[in-house]
Amino acid sequence: MKKLINIAIIALTIISCQSQAKNKTDKIVGGPCEGCEALYEYGEKKLSSIDTLPKFEASKPKLKITGTVYKKDGVTPAKNIILYIYHTNENGIYETKGDEKGWAKRHGYIRGWIKTNVDGAYTFYTFRPASYPNTNAPQHIHITVKEPNTNAYYIDDIMFEDDKFLTDEFKKRLGSRAGSGVVLPKLENGILTVKRDVILGLNIPDYD
Repeated sequence: MKKLINIAIIALTIISCQSQAKNKTDKIVGGPCEGCEALYEYGEKKLSSIDTLPKFEASKPKLKITGTVYKKDGVTPAKNIILYIYHTNENGIYETKGDEKGWAKRHGYIRGWIKTNVDGAYTFYTFRPASYPNTNAPQHIHITVKEPNTNAYYIDDIMFEDDKFLTDEFKKRLGSRAGSGVVLPKLENGILTVKRDVILGLNIPDYD
C-alpha cells in the first residue's frame, strides 16, 4: 500500500510539473515543481519590472531585492521574464487573510510578480522574512521563473549570508539553480538591499 501511495504522489508531481506549460510549444524543464502554477496567478495585474509586496510599509526590516536576469551565456540581459516570489511574515508563517484562492492558500498573500525590462533588470520591495517557528530552517524567499518558451520552474531561494541558520553544510546542499541565491544584505538609504542575479537555464535539468 505504501508503495502504491508513493507512486501516486510521484505521478501527481510529474503531472503538476507538466501543467506549467501554458501552451503546447513550451519546453518542459526544471523537473518537478510543486506550486509553480502560482506564477500564473497575477490575474489582471499589469506586470512591470518593479513590484512592492503587501506589508512592505508596515514591516521591518524593509528589504529591497534587485538584480538582472541574463540569458544562459550569463552576459546578455533577458527581457520579458516573469519572476514570482513569496515568503513568510515576521513570525515565520505564510500569512493568509482567509479568502485566498489557488496557491495563495499555501503561499499566503505576501507575494509578488515582476516582468523584466529591456535591460533584464527587476526590483522587489518587501521585508526580511523569519524562519519557520521552532526550527533551524534558514530564512528564505522562494523564486519561480517563467521564460516565454518554457514552463515555470523554481530557482535557488534567496538566503541570507548573515543568517545564523545558514551553515556551510546547508550551503553545500544548494543546487545553485540559475546561480547562487545566497546574498549579503547591505544597508542602503535606510533599507536592506540585496542583489540576486539570475542566469536562465544554469543548473536547470533538461534546459539543454
